[in-house]
Amino acid sequence: MAKTVVLHIVGEDPVLAEIDYEPQPTDQFLRVSNLRKRDGKDVAYLTAGVQSVIYPWHRITFLEMMPSAEERSSVVDFFRT
Repeated sequence: MAKTVVLHIVGEDPVLAEIDYEPQPTDQFLRVSNLRKRDGKDVAYLTAGVQSVIYPWHRITFLEMMPSAEERSSVVDFFRT
């Protein structure tokens, strides 16, 4: 099952993507699919019809792993009363 991530690339705005598995320490690149801006629009530097992109780790600043719908129900969000 694909997991949604926020990908922070050096010199670029953060983008949303899906990954098939969590990266391992031995991986030298990250393969993502369904790359899009955070507002859902297409990423301008990709050719139309691209299904997946491979980024080497030295281009990635960090990766935010978003919880799935099932995990979201068990996450306690901060709230103010």
